Amino acid sequence: MAHSMQSLPASSRGRRRAGTSLSEINVVPFIDVMLVLLVIFMVTAPMMQSGIGVNLPQAETDSAPAEEGLTLTITKDQYIHIGDSVININLLESRIQEYFLNRPKKVVYIRADQELPFRVIVRIMDITKKAGVEVLGIITDPIDIKDVKGKRR
Repeated sequence: MAHSMQSLPASSRGRRRAGTSLSEINVVPFIDVMLVLLVIFMVTAPMMQSGIGVNLPQAETDSAPAEEGLTLTITKDQYIHIGDSVININLLESRIQEYFLNRPKKVVYIRADQELPFRVIVRIMDITKKAGVEVLGIITDPIDIKDVKGKRR
């Protein structure tokens, strides 16, 4: 009752093979496209992280944030930024309180333009302390030690 392949005519055996399709995909063009996209993203990624333009004051010591916290950026035009959004100075205290509502550590870093009047920085520091911030830091750019030694002579 069961037929074997040998009992079928040669023409029917050939049809079965011709009816199956090849499921191999040529991946070389796909890899080429992916490599081009990778190169494009590698070139454009540093440009997207430019942030807000601020000329930071320089200091000999490293002032990079050591722990996670909120960073306030203040431009020379006295605009206060939290992330990419501009905050009115009158709403700053409530925004800081909202940010630290359920957080155990309250740390704020200030990135202020070097041309900003000191009274503005003191006012913002006062507002952040009133909002309950425990640690307050100022971010600076590192100064080149060679330049400092050359100026002292």
